[in-house]
Parts: sequence; C-alpha cells; structure tokens
Amino acid sequence: MDRAQLENALAEADLRVLLMVLFHLTGDRQWLEIRPQRDVRLIADESAGLTPEVQDRIRGAALDLLSAESVAPAILDPGDALMVDMMCTCLGEEVPPEYATMMREELGLCARDIDLPTDLADKTQDHSVLIVGAGVSGLALASKLKRIGVPYTIIEKNDEVGGTWLENRYPGCGVDTPNHAYSFSFGRHYAWSRYFSDRDQIQNYLELCADDFGVRRQIRFRTKVTAARWEDEAARWAVDIDGPDGPETLHATILVSAIGQFNTPALPKIDGMDRFAGRAFHSACWPDDIDLTGQRVAIIGTGASSMQMVPTIVDQVGQLTVFQRTPQWARPIPRYHDLISDGGQWLLEKVPYYAQWFRFTMLWRYGDGLLRFLKKDPDWPHPERSLNRINDRHRREMAEHIEAQLAGRPDLIEKCMPTYPPYGKRILLDNGWYGAITKENCELVTDSVARISEKGVVTDDGKERAADIIIYATGFEMGRMAAKLNVTGRNGATLSEVWADDNPTAHLGITVPSFPNLFCMAGPNTGLGHGGSAMFLAECQSRYIVSALVTMMQSESPAINVKRSVHDSYVQRVDREHAELIWTHPGMSTYYRNRAGRVFSVMPWRLVDYWQMTHDLNPDDFEFAPASAAGR
Repeated sequence: MDRAQLENALAEADLRVLLMVLFHLTGDRQWLEIRPQRDVRLIADESAGLTPEVQDRIRGAALDLLSAESVAPAILDPGDALMVDMMCTCLGEEVPPEYATMMREELGLCARDIDLPTDLADKTQDHSVLIVGAGVSGLALASKLKRIGVPYTIIEKNDEVGGTWLENRYPGCGVDTPNHAYSFSFGRHYAWSRYFSDRDQIQNYLELCADDFGVRRQIRFRTKVTAARWEDEAARWAVDIDGPDGPETLHATILVSAIGQFNTPALPKIDGMDRFAGRAFHSACWPDDIDLTGQRVAIIGTGASSMQMVPTIVDQVGQLTVFQRTPQWARPIPRYHDLISDGGQWLLEKVPYYAQWFRFTMLWRYGDGLLRFLKKDPDWPHPERSLNRINDRHRREMAEHIEAQLAGRPDLIEKCMPTYPPYGKRILLDNGWYGAITKENCELVTDSVARISEKGVVTDDGKERAADIIIYATGFEMGRMAAKLNVTGRNGATLSEVWADDNPTAHLGITVPSFPNLFCMAGPNTGLGHGGSAMFLAECQSRYIVSALVTMMQSESPAINVKRSVHDSYVQRVDREHAELIWTHPGMSTYYRNRAGRVFSVMPWRLVDYWQMTHDLNPDDFEFAPASAAGR
C-alpha cells in the first residue's frame, strides 16, 4: 500500500477495529492487552477513549505493517475461545461465549454455508424450489440454492428486485439500522456513503447483489402468484401465476414465501376518503410525478415513514399538517447524517479484516444489548411509566431530549411526550423530526381525524384543515404474510383460515403444520423489535431451508411436515417469553399485536438464540413422507 495514503487513512481509523487488524496480521497478544473504552453509541468515537500515546502506537504499528511489501495474516480463523478474547477487547466489555461461532460466521472467518455431501450431488435435480419475492430474503435464499445446485425460480410482482425497498420511495426513506450491519455477510464489499444510508443506496445494493449472486436470470418479473395448492399424491406444490404471458401453473417440490411483513400498504378506514378533490396516496405508493413545492400537504400518521418524511419535505411545502394518533418515543442519534470519510472508505476497501470488524462493531451495538432491559420487573413500583430501572433511565433520557428539542414550545412538548414505556412501540430515530414540527409552516394535530372532506381533513372538533395532497403514512397489513398467496395445504386447509384474526404462527417463524414443504421467510414472530438486521435473519432462515433440503435428500423423502406438537410447543414458548416483555405491557397498543393482544410480529429471542435455533434443522421436529408418495 502507498505509505502516504495509508498514513492519511489511518488518521481516520476506528482504533477498536485497527487493533483487531493488528492481531490478525501478527498474532501478537500485546494488541489484545489494550482495552478500548466501552462506547454504546451506534456511531462510536473512533479514538476508542485511548490516550494519544496509545493511539500513536497503534497507528504507527499498522503503518509499518501494512506498508510492507507483503502481509500474510498470522491468524485466519481464531476459533471460539480466541474469538471471545478478540470481541471483548474490541468492545471494551465482556461478551458471552455463545456469540463466538455466530460472529465468526458473520465476519466470514469460518464457513456459514452448508456443503452438499458428494453422494447427494446427483439428487439436486430431483428437487425444485419456487421462491415468491425478490427482496432481501428471496435473494439470500436464491444465492444459497444456486451454490448447491438446486433448481429454483423466483416470482416477483415488480419489474426489479428490492421488495419493500423498491416500492417505498417517499422522501427521506432510509434504513434505521447501520448499513454495515444491514448488509449480507457474503458478497463483495459495498461502499456505503453514510452510516445510515438512504433508500436509493440500499436499492442499488440489492440490484448489485442480484447480479453478483448470479440469480437475476431465474427471476420472473411482473408476475404474481394467484394461488398455491399442495398435491399430496405427487408430493409437490402447484402454483398458479399470472404474468406478461398470461396465466400459468408451475410445479415445485418446495414453496417459499419471501414476501415478508412489510408487503401490503394498510389504508385507514376514514369516512369520505373517496370524496377528496386533491391527490391522496399511501407513503408506500409514492407517485413519480408528484411535486410538493408550495403545496398544502397533510400527513396522517406519525410512525417511522412519517418521521423520515416530515424533516425532508417541511422546507419544500407551503403548509404541512401532521395528524398524530399516538406520540412516539424517538432516540437521538448523533452523527446520523454523517458521511463516512474518504480515509474510512479506503480502509474498509483496502485493509484486510478492517471491514469485517467494522461490521462486527455495528452488529453488536445494534444487536442484543437492549433486549434484557425490555423485561418486566414485577417489583418495579412505576409500571405506568416504565418496566424497570434501566427502562426508566431510558425514558428520562428520551424525555430530556424531547424537552431540549422543543424548548420554548410547551404545547408541542405536551403533544409529543408519550405516556407508555419506551420501546413499547417500534422505537424511532430522531433525524430532525422535532426541529421540523417547530417550523412556522408545520402544525402537529392530535385531535382525532373524523372524516375526509372534499377540501381536506376534518377532526372531531369539527375543524377542517385544507389540503392539496393527503399522504397516508399508516403502515402495512402485517398479519396475513404468506396467507396473501392463497395457499391451500393438506386436506383443503387454507393458510388464511389457519392464520385467521391476524394470528399467524409458525415453528421458528418458518414452517406450519399441514403445509408440507412450505417455508416462510420473515414470517410470524421473526420481526426485530429490539435491534438487529433483517439481512441477518434472512441468512439464518436461508441456511435452515437449505438444511431442510439436504435432510430431505439424505432421507430420500419428497416431503416434510412440521409436527403439530413441535409447532404448538414453540408457539407456547414464544407467548411465555412475550408475557415477560414490554410489548405485552398493560395498555400497550402496537402493530406488533393482534386484536386479541397476542404479539405475532416480533421475536422474543436474542439474535444469537434464533441463530442457534435455525442453524441446523432437527429431523425429529418433522414427519417425513415415504419416497412412494411421489410415485417413486
């Protein structure tokens, strides 16, 4: 490496990460004896709290080592025990040993994929997989099927990959997970321009992944699944599709729903919506030709989409009226808008192991650390405001942030201060929301919406607020998931009936009794309410499905069906865990729960727990159909 360029880049290095680089390359334990300061901020201080003398020592050693003519790592895969030491040093805190193998896989230090036994190579063509959806989950699974040689086809309703990232194009749309964690553990390094990237970069990344993984040719775009039926005698799925060439029926051994939970926009039921004279649309259906400049815009809803949208458009519109049903807790994120420096980008691209350990720090800070503080303390004396002592501290910190951002506006503080415990609803990131609603052309309305008139929005007090454009930022239909595909399993059972009343259930969120060879990705109770990355979950579930396929080949079984007892036991465990967590707190209302109060969307587990559960399929959890079931 060019020494001058390297020296300039090292001045901007994250020293926690650089310590790990030095240890990989030298194997010298002196680099594990330096203890960085623990920093729980999502974007931590790059100096790691080290003294200037120690900083200079680390950078100097890295400069000499990396500018040498050849650099060969002393440690490729540290193994579990040494990995724990490295993680503890990097973070300046103790890391439980159960994270070692998971993080080694995430960083590419050991193999994550399942290798197909050589004696099964001639059996891959006996199985075919039909994947519905070419978003994050569909692309992840397709890449793994391609690797082991199992034929697959992806059905995608849109004309490009990306799923929800393709469809959601509203101003300000972006990721609320650091994108070095919101990316696949495999594939080439992608040069994210920011720590939290906007929608366009994420969409571009997914399009590049489709090309890099070599799966694009197997995608049938502009095609929808209209129905799917399990054929028991043939042990296969018959899937009706409708695309550019008209209706058609495909057959596949395996059917995978990769459509996720954020698939179908949910419009509110408000009287008079059809009478509005202006333009009205859901935030997930943003028109290409819309121009908000100088317009009177009404936004109904104050969830994640609205919180991203409002700061982005407030200076463009003439008047912005935001209708809020429930105030939201929002975390301040210092450096949310920061660009990754040129030196930082250079290190991520050029220096061995730097990108992997940079990814690790992001995965850890936005991972499992919060979940233990979302458990109810039965002895806590203030359950009306928080769950436990730490949750109460989080409440105080976020309340102080609201008061500071809205100083001098007691009217807005009253409107924006939630009464429920923090994290009881999806936690949001403050990217300028509070500053936006203080502007003269913005009004935050907390009176309930009564109806839509021809001219605008009318609240319960009878006041009409005129609008040229109404935007419904009202979320998605979360409860139907794979049932939207009109799926019929054994003995005429339909997934819509089994999952009635917005109560979907599945073993590990993936398999459902009486629906053989059906796998759901991003299914029931796999949402992330405490942190983490959907990319991580997609990789966990992809490995599990591949494990199921390999097990079927080894057993020479054309069909597997999760046992009812296994499914029911798992659902009971999920419900017991959730009974101790914040989302079942009395009085809570969140889209994570159905009308009966059951939490069906998010998982109660740590990421490492779900990784362990899905790492390898347990054959004892399934009933295997004999080979004769497929006419063999």
